[in-house]
Amino acid sequence: MRIRAAITILSLICALPAIAQIKAFTGATIIDGNGGNPIENGVVLIDGSTIKAVGRASRVSIPNDAERVDVSGKYIVPGLMDGNVHLVPWPSWTYIEFLARYENNFQGIAAEAAQIALKHGFTTLFDSMGPAIPEMAVRDKINRGELVGPRIFIAGDIVGFRAVFTTTEARASASKAFQARINAQFELNGGPDLAWMTPDQVHDEMVKYVAKGVDFVKYGATGDDPPVDSIVGQEAVLRFTPAQQRAMVDAVHAAGKVIQTHQTSAEALRIVVESGVDMAQHCAHTGRSRIAEETIQLMLKRKFYCGTQWGPLNEAQLKQVHNNDFPSSDKDNGKEGMDYTVENSVRLIKAGVPEFVSTDSGTIDPDVLKDFGPDGGPGGLGGHASLIGEAEFVNMLAMQQRGMTNMMILQAATRNIAAAYHKLDQFGTLEPGKLADLIVVDADPLVDFRNLKKISMVVKEGRTIDTASLPLNPILTSAEAKDPGATRVK
Repeated sequence: MRIRAAITILSLICALPAIAQIKAFTGATIIDGNGGNPIENGVVLIDGSTIKAVGRASRVSIPNDAERVDVSGKYIVPGLMDGNVHLVPWPSWTYIEFLARYENNFQGIAAEAAQIALKHGFTTLFDSMGPAIPEMAVRDKINRGELVGPRIFIAGDIVGFRAVFTTTEARASASKAFQARINAQFELNGGPDLAWMTPDQVHDEMVKYVAKGVDFVKYGATGDDPPVDSIVGQEAVLRFTPAQQRAMVDAVHAAGKVIQTHQTSAEALRIVVESGVDMAQHCAHTGRSRIAEETIQLMLKRKFYCGTQWGPLNEAQLKQVHNNDFPSSDKDNGKEGMDYTVENSVRLIKAGVPEFVSTDSGTIDPDVLKDFGPDGGPGGLGGHASLIGEAEFVNMLAMQQRGMTNMMILQAATRNIAAAYHKLDQFGTLEPGKLADLIVVDADPLVDFRNLKKISMVVKEGRTIDTASLPLNPILTSAEAKDPGATRVK
């Protein structure tokens, strides 16, 4: 009976019409991401998950059995990307109640953020700081087709940093067992103990680290914030010697992976570039130290890429950029109140150092948001403008204000990210042989980058995404979490 039923079901399946493997998007203007002229009345021909042809309608032969998707009057661009996100959100995970509530559901939190990004046209994300184990699990589920989501690449924690419980106050507020469980999900073997090791030992630890499944590595060349009572703090103080940094680079490159950094001073940035690192997040943010011209030239020579994390400028800064009214000297390095960030960013753009969209964005716990207000948060995080899928466009506005053209902005959200992560052979532009990631928008993004928000369709690896259904399982963005009443469940 079961055999007969199985045969019947198999017969029904075989009788169903075959799903078209070849799909043709026709009639749109195509902006392929390479920087050349747009292709009017273009065709993107997709075979399964990859692009088969891109060109004018008169030059692309469409098979008779292809599924045709008429997008006349619209614009096709590569799927968008963010080169620096936190799918398990910071600063939320600096709060004890967030960690306690979601200790066993970091996967759900990460999946929600990833699907929100996909909803907004971001088909690829690079998570440079977060709990490696649950985030790699989400990555793998997406790759296996078990979960709808963008393509994600995971670094785990910033190597050398204590991920959570960085202050005396935080460490006193939770049991040692709880702290150990949380830190284990973030750090793997890349915690602050590395700073005590010889370069050879650091090399060996990095070999072990990459073998655990991370896609790339990010390390803390310096600390982060001013507080002395912080394992992450000490701002511009180097956490690793140049020899230790070169050992990390050698180990990660030997594994065929990309390595990047967090740094907060111009001198640290120079050492990073000299060490052979591939890219750095927030290059321009060197505080009260100005990036040396020699460092910029070395960046260009080594094809070094820079993440941005730029915010919109105020009126005084806009005037400064317009008039090119900067100190243009490092004589004031170290002086209290100096901040070379805006000048650094303008100089990097003018020099031609490739920039890419990099936001630190994710979701945020609604209770945490109340501490910062709708527009605030440390480092620009924690506010509505920093929600993943939205923060990227704030970053693009900041790029425009500093002198980047709409084409440069588009490439900063597509091609440059793929190139920085050594993935340009797979995606980042619309070319034959690459993965079929694209978005269809209603207006020309080369006239106004904001038109990238006017999404008509999101396609990842040839499949059109049902964006209206995302996220499938809202947690931090659920109505219950935002307005929980007497007892919060989510």
